[in-house]
Amino acid sequence: MIFLKSAQEIDRLRRANAIVVEVMQRLREHLKPGVTTHDLNRMAEEWIRAHHAVPSFVGYQGYQHALCTSINEEVVHGIPNPQRSLAAGDIISIDCGVCLEGFHGDHAWTFYIGDGEPPQAIQDFLRVSEESLYRGIAAMHVGSRLFDISAAVQQHVEAHGYSVVRDFVGHGIGRALHEDPQVPNFGKAGTGMRLTPGLVLALEPMVNMGGPEVKVLEDGWTVVTLDRSRSAHFEHSVALTQQGPVILSQ
Repeated sequence: MIFLKSAQEIDRLRRANAIVVEVMQRLREHLKPGVTTHDLNRMAEEWIRAHHAVPSFVGYQGYQHALCTSINEEVVHGIPNPQRSLAAGDIISIDCGVCLEGFHGDHAWTFYIGDGEPPQAIQDFLRVSEESLYRGIAAMHVGSRLFDISAAVQQHVEAHGYSVVRDFVGHGIGRALHEDPQVPNFGKAGTGMRLTPGLVLALEPMVNMGGPEVKVLEDGWTVVTLDRSRSAHFEHSVALTQQGPVILSQ
């Protein structure tokens, strides 16, 4: 079932997302070689709880961490680990969710680790992956179709020689972290449900440098690319209003 949100509910979602954004901004200052993903998770959870909010991921289907920290070939759901340190040249995708007063915020970003600019191939990959998110958002307007979003993401990614992950998708968000509808990052434009004001979606392209195939590791959570190519993950929570899409997580 799809739950459309009132203006008051969208404002509450905006407040939850504001905490996520602050957490991500603070974490960015600590993304340096040597820091562990466990350290990042600890800092995130402390900041979330200091805002009298709750980490949305803790307890979700048995997950026990405030963040998902996915490095290099890890696509999503990488588990924070005190033995896993960042190294120069890594890319890390950080996914964070916050529940405030019964409403969830959800936001993810991929960062390069190291001094100076990333190698050109990584710059191009991250740029196109991020652009695909905004192409999807631009396709989200009153009267358009759900798969207009999906097609916009897929076309931009594949036009640059990369691939979109098909086994994991975006989703609606609100009182529940994951609500209907699912939002694939691939599809045929002009199909799917018609978009109406009050719809709030977490759009989250997962883009691989190589093929789209992925698998889940034995820990039951961490998703990696089958060919071990690098993967990027960008996510915004977006509300659709009569005036167009409004990004809540920025």
